[in-house]
Amino acid sequence: MRVLETERMVLRRMGMSDVDGLMGIFSDPEAMRYYPGTKSRSEAEAWVRNQLDRYRRDGIGLWAAVLKDSGELAGQCGLTVQEVEGREEVEIGYLFLRKYWNRGLATEAAKACRDHGFALGHDQLVSLIDPGNRASRRVAEKVGLTLEKEVEKWDKVVCLYIIHKNGGTL
Repeated sequence: MRVLETERMVLRRMGMSDVDGLMGIFSDPEAMRYYPGTKSRSEAEAWVRNQLDRYRRDGIGLWAAVLKDSGELAGQCGLTVQEVEGREEVEIGYLFLRKYWNRGLATEAAKACRDHGFALGHDQLVSLIDPGNRASRRVAEKVGLTLEKEVEKWDKVVCLYIIHKNGGTL
């Protein structure tokens, strides 16, 4: 099911048929450098099932980012509910195949997700990013998020980036 469209991509709900494409990300040690590690096929299948649960539970989740010109899965981007310091926040998350890095696709998709999140009525959106992940931090900044502070999440310290719909504070 199509959720969003950008100039170069369609963002749609994931399905089990996306596992092969996602393995291009999950099996790449460089793409997964800021995550606990690469994922096996069974872990990728569990990842997709988790997104399907998010769609049912929250109405949002990470979506498959598919190139319009080729139909190829380029990555994933979307909105997920995350607990941050005892509060539920909606996060803009993105992860793309390495061959599509430095082409502006993550920024393009994240901007669409930002606009969609605000259209859904969220007053603020966040991104949780490993401090060493400079590329991901640059994407967040291009989308308009600003570094608020560092927080503990996933048993490590991450940067909390925030964007407010009307310029307010956390």
